[in-house]
Amino acid sequence: MSKLLEVVFENAHEPMIVTDKDGKILLLNRSYREFLNVQDVIGQPVTDVIENTRMHIVGQAGVAEIADIQQIKGQNMIAHRIPIMDEGKVIAVLGTVLFQDVQELTALAAMVAQLKDELTYYKKELRRRMGATYHFDQIVGYSQKLQELKKFSQKVAKSDSTVLITGESGTGKELFAHAIHAESKRKMGPFIRVNCAAIPDSLLESELFGYEEGAFTGAVRRGKKGKFELANHGTILLDEIGDMPLPLQAKLLRVLQEKEVERVGAVRTTPIDVRVIASTNSDMLQSIKEGKFRADLYYRLNVVSLSIPPLRERLEDLPELVSNLLKQLGESTGVAVRAIDEEVWHVLRGYSWPGNVRELKNVLERALHLMEDDILKKEHIWLPVSDEGTPSSLSVSTHAVRPLKQILEEAEQEALRQAMQQAGGNKLNAAKLLQISKSSFYEKWEKYQ
Repeated sequence: MSKLLEVVFENAHEPMIVTDKDGKILLLNRSYREFLNVQDVIGQPVTDVIENTRMHIVGQAGVAEIADIQQIKGQNMIAHRIPIMDEGKVIAVLGTVLFQDVQELTALAAMVAQLKDELTYYKKELRRRMGATYHFDQIVGYSQKLQELKKFSQKVAKSDSTVLITGESGTGKELFAHAIHAESKRKMGPFIRVNCAAIPDSLLESELFGYEEGAFTGAVRRGKKGKFELANHGTILLDEIGDMPLPLQAKLLRVLQEKEVERVGAVRTTPIDVRVIASTNSDMLQSIKEGKFRADLYYRLNVVSLSIPPLRERLEDLPELVSNLLKQLGESTGVAVRAIDEEVWHVLRGYSWPGNVRELKNVLERALHLMEDDILKKEHIWLPVSDEGTPSSLSVSTHAVRPLKQILEEAEQEALRQAMQQAGGNKLNAAKLLQISKSSFYEKWEKYQ
């Protein structure tokens, strides 16, 4: 063991020295000898070998000196001097040099500061990506309905109560969910959104609750966390909850009651601490009557209910909405609007807006691409034909041949809109009307939003 200690001491990277209590050198390792440019100094007084040393002083006082600055050969070094005690008496002093030049310490401190800045940035970025994107001040409108809803939602946000948000497609249900999380005590935790209708039924259980290794063919090794586990200490938004398959509704009810999840293929449960916000554009009570949704799950979700008014019921918010949307679109398209003709407001107020604020944004974005100057005019506003077959507003008047792709996309978008209108905003029924799969409908619907 003594041979090992001797080898370790001799080959240590840091300069090291051991003296007796009177300051005579007992050991001096190679690193220190090379720095001092000395060889055989064992037995010599340390004051004759190392300038400005305090090893002998520490040997007499028996008090350690930590991170002390010592100048040797014109360089400021950082050194430790530690008395070695035996039965309360000093028998030796150990000296080590941490930095042979204070500039090394300065460089290290700068590197640590940079790493701390990077860590802070990545924490913020992670929080931004997993956290809420929208806040209450980004939900614009001065109508009484919206103001009362925002005030109530801000109050609800302070609690941990489960929230059910209802409203037509495009009214901003997800915005309210984001804002509630951002205003809650869980705002530093993750915000996880799951579209229950967009994920195929066969995959939804493993997406929500996760799975263990070998749970099924193609399962990832070591398993995978589900959305509920990812949302731990945060909030999960179950969007389009009305389209969740009945077998999964029973498992979700158990999660809400027991506050624990069971992965697919697992033999034990995992406790979770998650706030649940659910949203839907379906008539939930009608779905319960038709046997499509469990009544016990509905009442478990419907602790606090928020109903988002459609745009047609708050047309007084149009000026602020249009101003806000044009500002957003200007940043993404590079097209600025200096003025809006009065006739534009007449057209916008005369339309029923079945697609609500989302449709308004699409109409404005299309209008920006039709503008030839910086004034938004009536002829730039393209709105679909109403159910009665009459234009709900002036369409773009042009005889120029347009690209086939553009014509097909507009036709597809109009078909989706009409299906949604006929289905009363229920995406599942709209998909059935168009005779396409649920996932195909959601893919196309998201494409045009």
